[in-house]
Amino acid sequence: MPSLQEKATAFHNLHKKGAPLVLYNIWDPGTAKVAASAGAPAIATGSWSVAEAFGFPDGEKLPRDLAMGNINRICNSVEIPVSLDLEAGYGATPEQVAQSVTLAGQNGAVGINFEDQIIDGEGLYSIEDQTARVAAARKASDALDVPIFINARTDIFLKATPSDDKSKLLEEVIKRGKAYADAGADGFFVPALTDADLISELCEKCVLPVNIMMMAGCPSINELGNLGVARISHGPGPYRAAMAMIEKDCSALYGN
Repeated sequence: MPSLQEKATAFHNLHKKGAPLVLYNIWDPGTAKVAASAGAPAIATGSWSVAEAFGFPDGEKLPRDLAMGNINRICNSVEIPVSLDLEAGYGATPEQVAQSVTLAGQNGAVGINFEDQIIDGEGLYSIEDQTARVAAARKASDALDVPIFINARTDIFLKATPSDDKSKLLEEVIKRGKAYADAGADGFFVPALTDADLISELCEKCVLPVNIMMMAGCPSINELGNLGVARISHGPGPYRAAMAMIEKDCSALYGN
């Protein structure tokens, strides 16, 4: 079994601009083992999928202790690197974020997703506030002696409306990406960004490896690689597909 340090280094090295790491987001040890057995180079959870699997809505409604117990079991079930969707860090303050990152590392995760939306609130944290939170995550990781890959996520496009000027939104995204990089982030995740031209511009201007999520209207995996993307996530798609298959089978069995 590789050490956590070896897994962390391997996970960092998998992020290559133009040759993206493709993550099929899983939610428990069983799905992690299936992905690993199929040849996945790394494992990543999706918060929505994990929460739904345990009977909770998304948005940090899954208790943190349960999330940490789940990631611990996942990490112990596979030998490849595992990244945890930490949502917004289970706390508003930098100190609370640091505690959550420490727990993630202690339970075997060598990567985290860390978003800037305000849980149970409105909008996003200011750049200044989120930068302080990212810096706290970096400091907590450094204290573990395991270089956790901090995938800083911005929800600007996820919260956009059809009438929003997408070019203006991208300007804000790029500004946040630079600030998060300066604070110690290792990657930059922009879910709901699907326009090829904007993705290309972001990859050109962002110093961090860019992470895009597969969803309706998104370019293909090969196209995303050509645009300069370094990481591709599947988000809640795998969970929804699995549940749809079970629903179809049960409906055939029970007539509903």
